[in-house]
Amino acid sequence: MIRSELIQKLAEENPHLFQRDVERIVNTVFEEVIEAMARGDRVELRGFGAFSVKHRDARVGRNPRTGESVEVDHKYVPFFKAGKQLRDRLNDQ
Repeated sequence: MIRSELIQKLAEENPHLFQRDVERIVNTVFEEVIEAMARGDRVELRGFGAFSVKHRDARVGRNPRTGESVEVDHKYVPFFKAGKQLRDRLNDQ
């Protein structure tokens, strides 16, 4: 599901809201999650999962085309851990 499909589905399920308002709500939620993660905070949505930021140390990598060694700087990457309800639902338990 992409963002526009999510907005459409929520608008259909909430006919009392205008689609532009639903779009604004979805965008605000995503922006808040992004801003929290940018600050290094953890975002937990009960029953769904938790978003956090992991640090990857600098390392020496390899260019797959040439086999040449390449220095890879340290970086921060987003990480998602699924909640128990989500895992159970996916596994039909």
